[in-house]
Amino acid sequence: MKNTRTLALHDFGQRLWLDNITRQLLQSGTLARYIHDLSVTGLTSNPTIFEHAIATGTLYDESIRVLTAAGLSGETLFVELALEDLTQAAELFRPIFEESHGTDGWVSLEVSPLLAHDAARTIDAAARLHAQAACANLLIKIPGTPEGLSAIEQSIFAGIPVNVTLLFSCDQYLAAAHAYMRGLERRLAMGLDLKVGSVASLFVSRWDVAADKANLSPFRNRLGIAIATRAYMAYRELLLSERWKKLQAAGAVPQRLLWASTGTKDPVAPDTLYVEALAAEGTIDTIPEQTLLAFADHGNVSGTLLAKTSYAEEIIATFRHGGLDDEQLAAKLQVEGVAGFSKSWRAILARIAEKSKPVAPTVFA
Repeated sequence: MKNTRTLALHDFGQRLWLDNITRQLLQSGTLARYIHDLSVTGLTSNPTIFEHAIATGTLYDESIRVLTAAGLSGETLFVELALEDLTQAAELFRPIFEESHGTDGWVSLEVSPLLAHDAARTIDAAARLHAQAACANLLIKIPGTPEGLSAIEQSIFAGIPVNVTLLFSCDQYLAAAHAYMRGLERRLAMGLDLKVGSVASLFVSRWDVAADKANLSPFRNRLGIAIATRAYMAYRELLLSERWKKLQAAGAVPQRLLWASTGTKDPVAPDTLYVEALAAEGTIDTIPEQTLLAFADHGNVSGTLLAKTSYAEEIIATFRHGGLDDEQLAAKLQVEGVAGFSKSWRAILARIAEKSKPVAPTVFA
């Protein structure tokens, strides 16, 4: 039976994706249930999610042993491991992908965050992952760093679906959106199909963790929503631009804005805070499993993001008057995001190396 709360968001025009992937979710039938009952229409992953999945329990141990015996190690082994999960998830979402004509039903796999500041190697890695997966509804995640922008453009030009990750501000979002359009414009000039899937992922709750030190109590947990509102307005304006209309007329589909990092970090704040505040037509909200279940249980959307536009700028101005430079903080958050994912990536490789070691035979006296 469809959950009325999550179905209401879906019918409103926002899509809910799950920000999690584990073998337990797949093997237990839980992901299939979320798709059927909770209107989940896509899935995202990142290095931290995979680090936790591989480190917890033994569900990956047999695959690691088999892949190690086949001569794989390091990143090569991890990619195979991740694709075992993601291609299975992609099959669950394939009916949605086909029914929506490629608009929805996506899963995501990240290029190594260690390449976030190396455009050429990111381009090569994205092409390899896309070819290796051979999966129509898999997005390749590329960080929206300054160096990542050219990789995004080139990947879109090559026809590779892209999830632009680690965006933290309106300016960073627009830079990613323009990179997407440049890739499409190059395809248009070559007479190529313009239907190349893409989303732009703006991280929300990390703003409020960082801004909490400002101690502006009436505006606690409101800065991230304000930043998201500003980006949403830019997104809507971009879709009305003559530049975009030309691409759309030639067959392009919008690069949808995706809300990431929407689990509540503040223990005294509502656990559905960001899901409720970020209800916006034409967007995606990728949410942690715990947040999804909380919203399905007691979430309520009484308004939309559009109603918060003027208030959003007031909130940002208030933080600026309090000494917070949102432009500098956005850059800092992106740097920290790359560092965090890189740390998780290294931890994954260390965990795989540990699990790949041969088990010493038991010696009986």
